[in-house]
Amino acid sequence: MSLILQIETATQTCSVALAKDGVVLDFIERTERNIHASVITLFIDKLMKKNNYQFSDLNAIAISMGPGSYTGLRIGVSTAKGLCYALDIPLVAINTLEAMSSGFVSNHFSVNPDTLFCPMIDAKRMEVYCAIYNSKTEVLLETKAEIIDENSFKDILDRNVVYFFGDGALKCESSLGTHFNARVIDDFENSAKYLSAIAHQKYLQKDFADVAYFEPFYLKDFIAGKKKSN
Repeated sequence: MSLILQIETATQTCSVALAKDGVVLDFIERTERNIHASVITLFIDKLMKKNNYQFSDLNAIAISMGPGSYTGLRIGVSTAKGLCYALDIPLVAINTLEAMSSGFVSNHFSVNPDTLFCPMIDAKRMEVYCAIYNSKTEVLLETKAEIIDENSFKDILDRNVVYFFGDGALKCESSLGTHFNARVIDDFENSAKYLSAIAHQKYLQKDFADVAYFEPFYLKDFIAGKKKSN
């Protein structure tokens, strides 16, 4: 039996979920900018109390490891590591794009097995963090930062229907949507719920991150913006 607290802060969504043996029991989330630091521990405490669990009942913490927001990832990972240290339980780290793909496929039961899935996270301007998965959530194109134009993924789109989803896909719809095999989804929101299936399998396989040395998967170096002088 595995009772896992799941944390998702890599995107605009601040989300926590509680899953037992890979099945979501409950979740709390909000999709607003810059709230992660102020609400993440409140969400966790509320979720545990609402479902009548003690923190000592947890078997592991699962974290959405990135790529994504630099600040969001720092908040989520530091919270997860703190809980793992305090409770002496393992940390399960999951690629954010992989979790998004798993969640999307699980919500679309009639997908063709030849259909591909491309979760996208906004990386500013016309760049996104993306990867491509098949219907079994097996990676076909590794995670990368990509500048999107009308020729992006053309070779793949010529052969397969590809679903694009996530906040990165929305801003690229005018470029991606020109191909007849492209399907841009405009109502997908990231969630800690989508970590459940992968987190359970990793727990069973004892595929744990090293709590002491684990760092988020930033993919790109953080570049701080400069304030404009008056």
